[in-house]
Amino acid sequence: MRWFHPQVMSTPHTHGHIEINWLEQGSLAYKFDGRDVRAPSGQIVFFWAGVSHQAVSVPPRSVDPVRQCNIYLPLDTFLYQPKLGSLTEVIMGGGVVSLPPDFMDVATLRRWYRDYRSGDADRTDLLKTEIGLMLRRVSLVGWDTLLEPWIGDGENVAHRSTPIRHIVAMIRHIVEHIDEPLDSAAVAEVVGLHPNYALNLFTRVMHISMHRFVIRMRLIRARELLFSSDLTMENIAFSSGFSSLSQFYLHFGRAYGMPPFRLRQEYL
Repeated sequence: MRWFHPQVMSTPHTHGHIEINWLEQGSLAYKFDGRDVRAPSGQIVFFWAGVSHQAVSVPPRSVDPVRQCNIYLPLDTFLYQPKLGSLTEVIMGGGVVSLPPDFMDVATLRRWYRDYRSGDADRTDLLKTEIGLMLRRVSLVGWDTLLEPWIGDGENVAHRSTPIRHIVAMIRHIVEHIDEPLDSAAVAEVVGLHPNYALNLFTRVMHISMHRFVIRMRLIRARELLFSSDLTMENIAFSSGFSSLSQFYLHFGRAYGMPPFRLRQEYL
């Protein structure tokens, strides 16, 4: 999460997050894979940043320069948010959405930023929970679509979208089969690509290897089960796709700094 003065971007770029933007005043002009979008001020605007995007016009500088707040939500965290329904499909399809002005105010964003910068694990967890609740409310009351989703199976999709369509298909396969053995060849087969090419494409677009992405998805799944069920550690490990309890403990300890049973105890 960061506050900054918006600037024109010299070139388009991509990264693996869900990007949540809020502009103080004026509007921002973007290009998403060459298509024009104007983002209004005073409203949350968000999209999957795995689609090529570029800020091409920003509010003019004045005596009091305009401020922008950006939140970068890991894609795997977004995909495991419960009950988002068609919102997930819109975002993963390359859509850009905005929320009504009453969804967010500058005071809340500043409080979120203080929580983010605090270094306190409880405040950070609270921040993530509040962002998740905001997304849940969006899924219930609706949103405004600034750019219609365009990554799909239709024959009329432009050729330039093909790499992103491959990434979307691979991610969906990983999420839907996270509790099963996954290897690069099987994931590549979903999109009809050579495994080496699929791995390189995934890393280039997502800025994380497919192997690391799968582990992160499994850890997020395990953490969710820790807090929402009374399953044993062994059942959580296998329900999250880990091949052994020792592998689960190793990766969990590296990611969260403590064994899963201790994290559950602290949470409860």
